[in-house]
Amino acid sequence: MFERLLVPIDGTTTAERAMSASIALARKLHAAIVGFIAEPDLRAASDKPAATDKTPSKAKAAADSHARKVLEEFQAQAAAAQVPFEGVMAHTAEIDDAIISTAQAQRCDLIVMVTHGRGSFGERLFGSHTKSVMSKCKLPLLVLR
Repeated sequence: MFERLLVPIDGTTTAERAMSASIALARKLHAAIVGFIAEPDLRAASDKPAATDKTPSKAKAAADSHARKVLEEFQAQAAAAQVPFEGVMAHTAEIDDAIISTAQAQRCDLIVMVTHGRGSFGERLFGSHTKSVMSKCKLPLLVLR
């Protein structure tokens, strides 16, 4: 049925739910997981001073380190459950499009996302990556709350 699950994560406690649920699902389906994390694209901001007093290259290194750490944790959990895992990271300002293009490039047949459940006010304020992916993508999407 489903053989490759794309699981976008961001390192938050909410994403931990997506990790554990997708691992349990992948075990039942005998599927592989592609863990995906998007870090901010710093090229667009390279000519502006960073708010954290980091140079763009230091900020990129910090983002890369964060992504590696999150993906390594996901990989360790998947390995403990004997679920095949591959980690993918991207630098982008367009997270929704990156999720969809990564799912296509990695030949995934299901996207498993977690929603923060912010409600309509929170969605207006922060946006909803889940709703955006749902509206743009033709792949099945499993939404966890």
